[in-house]
Amino acid sequence: MDDLISGYRRFRETAWPERKQVFEQLAARGQKPETLVIACSDSRVDPQMIFDAGPGEMFIVRNVANLVPPFQPDTNYHGTSAAIEFAVRALEVKHVVVMGHAQCGGVHALLEGAPPEVGDFVANWMKIAEPARLMAEDARLAPTERQRFCEQCCVKLSLSNLASFPWVAERVEAGRLNLHGAYFGVATGRLEILGDDGTFSAA
Repeated sequence: MDDLISGYRRFRETAWPERKQVFEQLAARGQKPETLVIACSDSRVDPQMIFDAGPGEMFIVRNVANLVPPFQPDTNYHGTSAAIEFAVRALEVKHVVVMGHAQCGGVHALLEGAPPEVGDFVANWMKIAEPARLMAEDARLAPTERQRFCEQCCVKLSLSNLASFPWVAERVEAGRLNLHGAYFGVATGRLEILGDDGTFSAA
């Protein structure tokens, strides 16, 4: 906690004076981000840093393995779906980016089995990505290639699941919302974008 407080004090001394006016405007006018980013909770993958974005520019949802569950309106708790609904229906974002990344621990748990210490929630959460695991198994790749392949399949699966939300599909059909896939290399710092042909290429 001491490190966090020290970081906050540096923020107040250096960043806050430079951005005070921005925050005051955001407080007065509310947020109007044009992009929703769905990324992994992994501490090495910070969307705001990767996209060099400032306060108020992106609405960010982070969870294990950057997964979007299928549309399931019921009485259960749906944190990711609730955030997507708020971004799309209330904030009316114009773009949704699902960003996967290399060396994803959630995808590793999907492929190799979740360790017992994360058996309460992680294992069940990763069942969302079971279709991606099956695609990776069918591809018959080497372990390192299989991991990357599955990470990218999870991005595609999440984009497909996004389309199962009726108010997402309606906006995409009307040209009011665009869905994008991305993949970040932790060791390389390189971002790849999913193309119309289903492959990822350098941004």
